[in-house]
Amino acid sequence: MPDEPKTLDPAARPAATAGDSPAPDRDRPAGTAPRDTEATTVTQATPTTPATPGASSAPGTPAAPAVPVHRRFLVPVVLGLVLAALNLRPAITSLGALLEEVSEGLHMSGSVAGVLTSVPPLCFAVFGITAPRLARRFGPAAVVCAGMAAIFAGLVLRPLAGGTAAFLAASALALMGIAVSNVLMPVIVKRYFPDRVGTMTGLYSMALALGTSVAAAATVPMTDALGGDWRLGLGVWAVLAALAVLPWLPLLRDHDGGRAGASGTDTGASHMGAGSPRMDTGAPRTEAKAPAQAAAPRVTRSRTAWALGAFFGLQATGAYITMGWMPQIFRDAGVPASTAGVLLAVTMVMGVPLAFVIPRLATRMKTQGPIVVALALCGLGGYTGLFLAPAAGAWVWAVLLGVSNCAFPLALTMIGLRSRTGAGVVRLSAFAQSVGYLISIPGPLLVGVLYQHSGGWGLPIALMGGLMVPQMIVGILAGRDRTVEDEC
Repeated sequence: MPDEPKTLDPAARPAATAGDSPAPDRDRPAGTAPRDTEATTVTQATPTTPATPGASSAPGTPAAPAVPVHRRFLVPVVLGLVLAALNLRPAITSLGALLEEVSEGLHMSGSVAGVLTSVPPLCFAVFGITAPRLARRFGPAAVVCAGMAAIFAGLVLRPLAGGTAAFLAASALALMGIAVSNVLMPVIVKRYFPDRVGTMTGLYSMALALGTSVAAAATVPMTDALGGDWRLGLGVWAVLAALAVLPWLPLLRDHDGGRAGASGTDTGASHMGAGSPRMDTGAPRTEAKAPAQAAAPRVTRSRTAWALGAFFGLQATGAYITMGWMPQIFRDAGVPASTAGVLLAVTMVMGVPLAFVIPRLATRMKTQGPIVVALALCGLGGYTGLFLAPAAGAWVWAVLLGVSNCAFPLALTMIGLRSRTGAGVVRLSAFAQSVGYLISIPGPLLVGVLYQHSGGWGLPIALMGGLMVPQMIVGILAGRDRTVEDEC
């Protein structure tokens, strides 16, 4: 695109040292294009010769060679983002496709099954809030790597569970890995790709939607091919989780840069260059840490942060109700189990193209309210159709709800847009997602209780549709053109 830099390397900009004047685009909002196109190499300066844009070496000082900056990190980061995103939902949607078989196999009631569908947002809220502290200590790449390993372990252990408690514990282990990775995905994007927030958010959101839809569509056929054993149908997704660990291993060497990005270093205003892996330019590191740490906002004082948390929570409520219960809604309406899984896959696959388009569109708009309204109206249309004719118009309702669920990549994009600094993104991401997932916990459970006690889907679907109205309101508030630093 014409307003994006020609390189994906965030470290490919001149490194500023103490005493340099601020870069002209240092405080620009996240997701917008820089004023000047970045170079693909940087001249490394000595402590007495700062590297400044367009400046030549002083007379008598030999010019340092221009070398690529940490280009080796780009492929692992991009591959790691994609594989991690592919693993952030199969643990949930594969269970949704086999919920009836799992409930029968473990002798669960409808209410207990509702609790099971509420476990993902509960784990995301509880464990997601720990992500910033873990990232400060170990670096975000190391935490995401550990998160992928936890997903793998949980998916291996879950099919071995002999009862509901063990099944929930193994699911919680996998969901713990998903929770910390959820929070740190925007941080990784902001740190390594500060000038392509929309593009990279779209890329991993698209991969997330792809993993979600493939797991929903393929779980039942794979289970049938494996002899009809739901345990094998759930356990096969551990293979994908194992692959997701590998790209993060080379990034474990990027210790200093990773910790800086998580502990308060301003990704957009670091003396090392926005979001770049740390390099030794000869400048004293202590001089750059103090102002960056002081810039970390207290997001609990921000109305925008609270609105974003509420928006995240309401869209997550709809998403987890959909992933947990939509196949059952269609099955109870007379749709075959395999077709119900494909309908859920259609809902999820809508996010593949839209998750790439919506973040890029959002970064080009001053306010994101119009996108919020359009997505909510699609959700209202889908739930109305499910209420009136769930089987007759099943494919249409699946598409409309799939469009509505793209509020998730929009929320992730707004996290990057509502803060100017890397420290702000870390705190806002943890706050919005933790508050949001806490808000979303009662939704799937309430749907299960209403379904069991009413004997039908009328009341649950009415609840789902009604939640679109407050989601629209708080989304408009969260999409206003401001940052949390302005309010703290």
